[in-house]
Amino acid sequence: MQELKNSDKEKGLLFRELQGQLRDRWQQIDLLQGDNDILVIPSLTLDRRELEKIDGANNYEERHLFSLIRLRNPRTRLIYITSEPLHPSIIDYYLQLLPGIPFSHARDRLLLFSTYDSSSVSLTQKILERPRLIERIRQALRPDKSYMICFNSTPLEKELSLRLGIPLWAADPDLLQWGTKSGSRQIFAECDIARPDGSELVWNAEDLAEATVELWGRKPQLQRAVIKLNEGFSGEGNAVLDLRPLQDLTIGERLKAVRENFSKMNFQGAGENWEKFGSRIGELGAIAEEFIEGDKKRSPSVQGRITPDGQVQIISTHDQILGGADEQIFLGCRFPADEKYRLYLQDMGIQIGKNLAEKGAIERFAVDFVSVNTGDESNPKWDSYAIEINLRRGGTTHPLMTLKLLTNGRYETSTGLFYSQQGRAKYYKATDNLQKDRYRGLLPNDLMDIIAGERLHFDTSTETGTVFHLMGSLSQYGKLGLTSIGNSPQQAEDIYQKVVNVLDNETSGGEKSWGLHPTNPISWNGGD
Repeated sequence: MQELKNSDKEKGLLFRELQGQLRDRWQQIDLLQGDNDILVIPSLTLDRRELEKIDGANNYEERHLFSLIRLRNPRTRLIYITSEPLHPSIIDYYLQLLPGIPFSHARDRLLLFSTYDSSSVSLTQKILERPRLIERIRQALRPDKSYMICFNSTPLEKELSLRLGIPLWAADPDLLQWGTKSGSRQIFAECDIARPDGSELVWNAEDLAEATVELWGRKPQLQRAVIKLNEGFSGEGNAVLDLRPLQDLTIGERLKAVRENFSKMNFQGAGENWEKFGSRIGELGAIAEEFIEGDKKRSPSVQGRITPDGQVQIISTHDQILGGADEQIFLGCRFPADEKYRLYLQDMGIQIGKNLAEKGAIERFAVDFVSVNTGDESNPKWDSYAIEINLRRGGTTHPLMTLKLLTNGRYETSTGLFYSQQGRAKYYKATDNLQKDRYRGLLPNDLMDIIAGERLHFDTSTETGTVFHLMGSLSQYGKLGLTSIGNSPQQAEDIYQKVVNVLDNETSGGEKSWGLHPTNPISWNGGD
């Protein structure tokens, strides 16, 4: 046991030493300059049973393909790892987006690896289980010029960083507690930021019922409570407990009633029920939190970054698009958040970022809010409540980075707007969840034909159009991701809606050619 403790201590020191190298590199990373090897590990290293609620979870490894746009720097080399091989047309699609760089030059600087493993374990675990693959990756990297990026940082990503001997551009996994529901609430309290009332972390259903009743006692007018698994994500680990049918009960009767009504909650995750949800409490922990009511309610978020030297930078705000029974599930976002509260969100993001920086965190963080309009149309007044911190990349990361890398633009905190190099303010609507049964069976090549034929692609001359992702989940799940970029909120909305209309039309029934050669649908080059 003592040897194990010493080994863990040595690993911790080595990891901090590797992370220290980022202080000399992060500005080059941000400005797309310098001579770097970027290792992309797009693993969703999250609870597997929670991930099973998401159709095509393995295809979410494609969300980081925006990183290929970094190859516009002619000295950047990029190594991208996936569970299963990516369709060649998907790679070609992203490389064709590069402005001013020959396709072949960019392709020569891209190295793709696959574990050829479609199982539900995380990609990082698959890599760690394949020492020969790790050796191939190590041989491809220049250690003194390499760094690794990931979706979220856990002990598995830390272990891979150590085995490869390169720094991880992410928060130390030892700080993961600050990205949980209970950890977020603690930081909000330390920053004295408005937040819903809520409970301490509990580990069984009995304590959860007691915590809910105590919350109800502090908030006599409480109509609903949100029950959250401590490590849930995208709202999939949430359930809403309706207290309105229990209002006439005496205080002494409430505990039993709450406990019995756990099975009747509105579970936000697909296929969720109390038997499965309740079994996770002992593993993940749970909290009870006040449900913020309001007829005019939005769910904005602010994204920030902590540099290796401890500086906090705000990089975006969004209005999130939510779904599910009680609008708890993240579906997409609009950029930027409403001007009526986005500068306030930035201020709150700075406070929270400084707190995280003092705790040792680096790289991405995001804070979700609920904002309620308590005024009227002539005099709106938005009250915002901090809900949770995501100490990782998330659903708003790839749309923003796609916009930034395509336009080489900048985010201006004085206005909360993003401007291209030409000085145009840019807007977008993005989703990971454009999903319809009628889209099933469309192959990546079919989508490319539709994009080209209907001119849906991003136009570098106007810096407007749509960038697609999650194309690998289209055929099996009828699911697609997209970021529609415009020069106004309405233009971004119109561009997005055009994509939906075209896809609906192309899959409405009947025979569609999707632009295939009329005389030879198999090959244009005389193939068999």
